[in-house]
Amino acid sequence: MSYSKLFVAGVAALALGGCLTLPAGPAGPQGATGDTGATGYTGATGNTGRTGSTGATGDTGATGSTGDTVVIVPAR
Repeated sequence: MSYSKLFVAGVAALALGGCLTLPAGPAGPQGATGDTGATGYTGATGNTGRTGSTGATGDTGATGSTGDTVVIVPAR
């Protein structure tokens, strides 16, 4: 046989081989679980809070009572 006849026979076998199909086999086992990812970075520290307002002014104190009258009597 010449090479061209062998080539034609090989191509024909390859072409017809693609037409034959078999049913799919059973599914394979499930793969292993992957590794856990690395821990993320800690967030940045927050800003310092604002200074509080000044407190309210206190009430004025009550007015004191008037003192007693003192009478000075000259000596005799």
